[in-house]
Amino acid sequence: MSKGKIKKVFPGGNTSSGFYSYYDYIIEPDATRILVIKGGPGVGKSTFMSWIAEQMLERGYDVEYHCCSSDNGSIDGIMIPSIRVAMLDGTAPHVVDPKNPGVVDEIIHLGDHWNEPEIRKSKEEVLASNARVGRLFEIAYSQLAEAKIIRDELNNYYDDAINYGQVNGVIHEIAKSIVSKAKIQFAEEPYERHLFATAFTPNGQAHHLDTILQDVEKLYLVSGDATATGSYVVGTIADAMHMHGLDTEVYHCAMEPEEVDLVVIPSMKTAVLKNVPGINFKPQDVASIEKVKMFNLNQFLDPDILAVYDKEIKCCHERLNSAIGRALGYIAAAKKEHDVMEEYYIPAMDFDAINARRDEILQRVLKYAEEFK
Repeated sequence: MSKGKIKKVFPGGNTSSGFYSYYDYIIEPDATRILVIKGGPGVGKSTFMSWIAEQMLERGYDVEYHCCSSDNGSIDGIMIPSIRVAMLDGTAPHVVDPKNPGVVDEIIHLGDHWNEPEIRKSKEEVLASNARVGRLFEIAYSQLAEAKIIRDELNNYYDDAINYGQVNGVIHEIAKSIVSKAKIQFAEEPYERHLFATAFTPNGQAHHLDTILQDVEKLYLVSGDATATGSYVVGTIADAMHMHGLDTEVYHCAMEPEEVDLVVIPSMKTAVLKNVPGINFKPQDVASIEKVKMFNLNQFLDPDILAVYDKEIKCCHERLNSAIGRALGYIAAAKKEHDVMEEYYIPAMDFDAINARRDEILQRVLKYAEEFK
């Protein structure tokens, strides 16, 4: 039996609007089972889910890893698409509670396996550390909010210079090319899923595009300095595909979560991606991609208008990079402080009991899998 495939996404992100969650799109509300993991920092939630994921991968099941934007080595959830089972970290900042208790959702509380008197010895330290983490994230989000203001100023200069008639021509060309080869059915509402492909993390800007695009054969790549215009192109195409009855996976901008960086149309094995500043991605590194068609929006920019704003544009780039750099520094500092807080919990945990609970959950997941055979 061959090992299952791994796909990695971000269900939530550190954005200019604060922490932003697309957790509702991890799995459908009528799933086979949604297991919500509760417990404090350091109790083993991520390890618990990772172990279940690895066991299912070894048995040939594909698994989605929903990665944590605030900790590169941690996950916020896993999802096994073929059996419609998910496990989610239900603690702050992505608080999740059962929507359909018992019939779909249930809580697994790892706090059942801690030594309360032992933890209470560190009460003051935990409260202080938790407050410090919150404050550091507040500062990080203020820096990202500043970065967005700078980016908006930058995009205003490009808006003055760009020919949107020609940009709309690109949208029409890409959409027409995709739809002309699609088998469109309007029998039911197409599914539209929203997540992040990139994130601001303690280790810098991160992405897992190689796993998200692993089944894509044709990629339309939209590049250019006018990044907001690139998002407009990709977002408009995503809307058009939905209107034409095609299921879509829509991946949003890490800084501005309502903007779109990427849309994948699974049934067409096709994707449309804009260049994301700060992300190093090469389509040739994805083995499945057979054809890449590129559209550089810079060709639609009026150089004479850009020349008028040359000084302002250069200044914006410098200020933008500085604000993002500061935000990343504070996110890294928050992660470091969170690691300190975990150290107060770890000695108080009964990990043997947690491992026994983990084994029990695996057997239940395997039972759900049997029902799909």
